[in-house]
Amino acid sequence: MFKRTLYVQVRENRFDIRNIGEGRSYHATASPLFSHPRMLVGDFTAAEACLKRLVVQARSAGFALKTEILIHPLEKLEGGLAQIESRLFRELALGTGASKVVVWSGAHLGDAEVVAKLKAG
Repeated sequence: MFKRTLYVQVRENRFDIRNIGEGRSYHATASPLFSHPRMLVGDFTAAEACLKRLVVQARSAGFALKTEILIHPLEKLEGGLAQIESRLFRELALGTGASKVVVWSGAHLGDAEVVAKLKAG
């Protein structure tokens, strides 16, 4: 396989990743914590480090030329995502080495929906 597709869900101080091609899930609770009482990500550096470690696990063994990530914040979304929040989540995913990133705000997605949104995005 030359491409990895990852579905990243962001919760308070936690990332959950599903490797779509392998059907495996990975989870990490942040240490140090990255959330803030008003924002899902208040400490970008801590969030990026936590996500990088988890993405390395989720990529697994094997050869892949690129990794595509759909990142989905799930908490602290009152009023929807502001432009700065969308950019923050995009930058988090790009910081892991992703070649393509789509930020999603809405209902939970199944594997086929993740692939379709990445293809359309």
